[in-house]
Formats: sequence, C-alpha cells, structure tokens
Amino acid sequence: MDLLRSEPMQLVQLIIPIESAQRSISYLGDLGLFQFKDLNEDKSPFQQTYASQVKRCGEMSRKLRLFKEQMKKANISPSTWSTRDGSIDLEKLEVKLAELEAELIEINSNNEKLQHTYNELIEYKLVLEKVGEFFSSAQISAATRQRELEVQQPSVEGSIDCPLLMEQETTAYPVKQIKLGFITGLVTREKSIPFERILFRATRGNVFLKQAVVEHHVLDPLSGEKVHKNVFIIFYSGERVKSKINKICDAFGANRYPFSDDLSKQFEMMTEVSERVVELKTTIDVGLLHRSNLLQTIGYKFEQWNLLLQKEKSIYHILNMLNINVTKKCLLAEGWCPVFATSQIQKTLMRATMDCNSQVEAIVQVLQTNELPPTYFCTNIFTSSFQEIIDAYGIAKYQEANPGVYTIITFPFLFAVMFGDWGHGICLLLATLYFIINEKKFYCQKLGDILEMVFGGRYIIMMMALFSIYTGLIYNEFFSIPFELFGQSAYGCRDPTCRDATTIGLVKVRDTYPFGVDPKWHGTRSELPFLNSLKMKMSILLGVSQMNLGIILSYYNAKYFENNINIWHQFVPQIIFLNSLFGYLSLLIIVKWCTGSQADLYHVMIYMFLSPTDDLGENQLFVGQKLLQVILLLLALVSVPWMLLPKPFLLKKQHQERHKSQSYSLIYNVDDPLESKSHGIHKNHQEFDFSEVFVHQLIHTIEFVLGAVSNTASYLRLWALR
Repeated sequence: MDLLRSEPMQLVQLIIPIESAQRSISYLGDLGLFQFKDLNEDKSPFQQTYASQVKRCGEMSRKLRLFKEQMKKANISPSTWSTRDGSIDLEKLEVKLAELEAELIEINSNNEKLQHTYNELIEYKLVLEKVGEFFSSAQISAATRQRELEVQQPSVEGSIDCPLLMEQETTAYPVKQIKLGFITGLVTREKSIPFERILFRATRGNVFLKQAVVEHHVLDPLSGEKVHKNVFIIFYSGERVKSKINKICDAFGANRYPFSDDLSKQFEMMTEVSERVVELKTTIDVGLLHRSNLLQTIGYKFEQWNLLLQKEKSIYHILNMLNINVTKKCLLAEGWCPVFATSQIQKTLMRATMDCNSQVEAIVQVLQTNELPPTYFCTNIFTSSFQEIIDAYGIAKYQEANPGVYTIITFPFLFAVMFGDWGHGICLLLATLYFIINEKKFYCQKLGDILEMVFGGRYIIMMMALFSIYTGLIYNEFFSIPFELFGQSAYGCRDPTCRDATTIGLVKVRDTYPFGVDPKWHGTRSELPFLNSLKMKMSILLGVSQMNLGIILSYYNAKYFENNINIWHQFVPQIIFLNSLFGYLSLLIIVKWCTGSQADLYHVMIYMFLSPTDDLGENQLFVGQKLLQVILLLLALVSVPWMLLPKPFLLKKQHQERHKSQSYSLIYNVDDPLESKSHGIHKNHQEFDFSEVFVHQLIHTIEFVLGAVSNTASYLRLWALR
C-alpha cells in the first residue's frame, strides 16, 4: 500500500550543535527525507543569521554567470566529465573565482583596447589607400592637362603679336594664391547621402566632396560591428567651414584621420601603419589564445564549482530558517519527515557529528501537532515520471489515494488508442530500450532540453510503445498496412472470378477473424463507417470506465478517513448520476454489439430526455427498456439535489455537536491563571461559515454535472485523433 497512499509523516524537532550544523544540513539534503519549516518568517533577509554568507554565495554566482557568458561567446561548453575535487571549500573557491575574474577582466580590457586600435589602423590604412589613389589620379590628370597646354601655347604665341587678355589681367591685378584644406575619413554607407546633403547645405556648396566605396565590411572601432563604409575627402576654404565640417562629421559618426599631400610622407605613413597592423594582429591572436586557454580551464571545473556553490547557497538558506540559541551554542530546527526515515535521520546526524569532531551530538525529538502534514510519495526510477505527471495537475492531500498508480497503465494505454500501429510501436520501443540500456552513460552527460525530456520519460515511452504494439495488432496496422497474422480473412469475393472486391462486394466465407480487425476491411468502401463507429463507441466505453474509477477512488478516500457524509452524499449520488446517463449509454453500446441491432443510439439518448414516455419502435434493444430509461432519468434528476443540499446542513450540524461543550464555561476566580487560558481556547474556536460551505458545494455540484458531459465528449478525441 506504499504506492496507493502517501507515507505517514511526523513533525520532528532537531537540536543541532553550531559546529556541526552546516555538515548536518548538507547530509540531510543528500538524504532528501526531511522538509524544514521556516522558523524565521517574521525576519527580513537582512536580519537573518547567515545573510552575509548568502550574499557571498550570490557574489560568487555572479562571477560564474560572467564566466558562462564569456564561454558562450567563445563557443566553449563546460565539461561534464570533470572529476570532483573534495578538497575545495567555499573560502578557497571564493579566492580562486576572484583571481580568475580579475585575470579575465584584464584580458578582456586589453583585448578591447588592442582591437579598438587595430580597427582604427585598418580604417586609417583604407583612407591612405583610397585618398592616395585620388591624389595620384588627380596629379596624373593635371600633368596631362599641363602637357596639352604646353603643346598648344607655341602656336598661339606665333600667330598673335599682342599679349593675351588673361595675361594682361594677371599683370594688371595680381591675385594671391589660396591653398585649400582637406579632411579625410570614413562614414557608413547608409549615411553617406545624407552626409553629403548636410555638408552642401551647411556650407552653401563651398566644399568639394569625393567618396570612394570600400568593397568589404569594416569593423567599426566604436561599436565593434561589421558595417559597409565609404572613404571621403572634403576640400574646404576657411577655418569656419572647417569647424562646421568637423561638427557634421561628429554628428554622423564619421571617423576622421590625418593625411598628407606629400608623396614621401604618404609612403612613410603607409609603411608604418602596415607594420603596426601586423604587430597588433599578432598581439591580439596571442591574447585570444591566452583567453581561450583560461576559459577552457574554467570550463573544466565550471560544473563542479556551480554544483558546490548551489549546494552551499541552499545550505545557508536552510540555516536561516532555523532558530539560533547563542547561550547553548546550538540551532533549533523543525520539519516533516516520513516515519520510516527516523532512524536514517539519526544516523545521518551522528555521521555529521563524527566528521566535524564535535563533542555534542544532535538530538531528534518527535512533536505532536494538529497541522496537516505534507504529502510524500515514495517513488522509484520507474514510477517517478508518472508521479510527476500527476503532480503537474495537482498533488493529492495527505493520505489520499494516489492516482499515479493507475496512471502507469491508463496514461500510456490511452496514448496507444490514438497511436495504434505496431510498426511504429516497435520503432518507438527500440529507441526507448537504447536509452534504458545506456541510462548510466546518459546520467553522467549533460543533454539538451529535448533529449533530456525524452530520457527522463523513457519508461513512459516504453509503456506507450508496448501498448501501441498491442492496439496496433487490434487495429491490424503495420505502418498503415494490414497483415493476416492470425489466419486468413473471413471474407472473400462474392463471385470467384471477381477482381475488384471494393465494387462487387464481399461475403463471409470463413469463421470470424480471431484477433483484431479483419484485414479485408482496409481499402473497402465501408471501412471508414465501420471503423469510425467502432472507435467512437470504444472511446466512450474507455472514458466512462475511467470516470467511474475516479469516483470509486473518492469512495476509498472517504472510507479511509471515516467520512460517512462524503460516502452517502457525494459518492452515491455521483455514481448514480454518471451511470444513469453515460453508464446506460455504455450498456446500449455493448448490447448493440452483441445483438447486431440497427438501433440509432443518438435517437435513443436524445428522446430519453425530450420524450421519455414515447414508444421506442425499432430503436428498442431489449424488453423493458422504456421503463428502465424512465427510472434512470428520475435517478439522475434526484441525484443532483442529493449532491447539493444535504451535505452543507449535515456539516453544520456536525460542527455544532463537536463544539457544543465550548458554549459552557466554568466560573473561575479573578486570580485563577487558567481563566485566561480558557478564554484563549474559546477565542481560537473556528466559526462555521454556512454560506461559504454551501457555495462551495454548489460549485462542486455544477462542476461535476457539467464535467460528466464535457469529459465524456472529450474522450471522443481518442477516436478523432486516431
């Protein structure tokens, strides 16, 4: 009966010496059979005894999260095969993490500075190349133009005796030559057109802008992102225009770099920048290699450190739930544990005392209480996954019947009703057996989210596969192909010379197929109506059976707690209501199968409510059916107020009888100390709220009546999904 009901629980008080408290909590956590109560609920987190230790653990967790983020960026995954080092404690781990964090931050800072400088040099090199090409092409064009003018000048001078007007103007009004300044840099390609427009408007067209496209991506020094950029050179005249251009460049995020129009200086700058780029590249590669080695070292120990830190943090959280006695140098703990675990807890505390070389042993005391204990189910490797499914919907109350026992069969079987193919079932079984055989290997590995979910539910999937093979044999489907596994089909062609049995028809020539659906049904015209009728009615039978199982479990709960009110005013009307309607429908389905009748069950059930006294005619399946339907309908109608009305009044009467004696009290003297105690008990007496109980019962009744209809319809999904 251990699986059927939760384990008997008891409230236990532990008196633990301070010197062995941490080790005791650690060992109790490994045992997993003690649930601590928080004795310091009124204290804020800052007032707790071990708040500083929790803060230290939080700071170390922050460092581990930093390491994890850095490893993720470097595509380094934590190792799952690291050996556990028992010599590492919290103090050593704190020092180690601080050193690693400081080293990692320093490496990242240096790497960012070097990368920033490297990106600037790459951009500077592009500026030198593109602007140098512009100046060289301009010089070539000017030299060509000069040669053309020199060729044309002698012929002009020979034909004209007087000087040219331009020369006369030059000699008459000498003009001082003005040298133009220029600014070079890079701007993102998306902003190049707005950049050019703003320059033109701000300077009123008194600048000359030349841009060159950079074919490949460029790492921006500020953002570190790869972007497309254009190299630009802006010629201007005047300091005010220069100031405007610099402000516009700052607004557009354009990086400016110096450039000389002297060819020799350009060559020197290009050589120097190229050498500097090579040196920085080598330095950055060495830094990244050192950073990768450091992260790999951290990744080898990361899981071990993370597990140790989580354990220590949990221990200090538990220690903050205990009361501390400074004078006696001990901690007082209270919690729940199964009755069978008392000896194990005592042995665990004794082992912790011996390991800490403490002179005082921990004390275990069982307390008497009226509190409702928590629910604890003993599970094993097979039943734990089924129990988790039940707990996801709701945890049973203390000592109530555990639905998880029945779920071991019902859950995979209902899945198999929908899945139903023994070919797919075999494939699913082989995949599951692989996980089960190698479960020790997979326990030691860190699996992905989906694979971990599949591995955790491997026994559920195994049961699903086994039931799928069974239902697949019933449906006679192997990858949707029928086989004559249990003999020949009972049907044959009406005409021995026929070839197309689907059009001419089939006749029964042998005994009924011994197991499952006859293979001749597959591919015939009547396959869909026949199988739909079969599976729809089978779904109703399964649904009504499972709902009856749930009501029967409520009877066993009421009987176990000796609650006669729930037996007579909850279980009995519920079982009558459900079986008067849907139990009767299940009976009609079985009778129709056995007799081969052509009665319309839809018509029978609908007119059972609309006109129960009318003649059934050809829809009558057995003698006395009309009288039985009237009786069942009356029972269903009576069971609804039966569920609703008696229970609240009986609970009120029971409460009044239970607390009847508290309405009388003895006369005490003024100085009698027991008077205050008596008044205290009377004040703690819980009042009975009849309206609340009645509303709760009303909701429960409506929920059951509507749920009986909707749940029966919901089981038709088994047929729909099939």
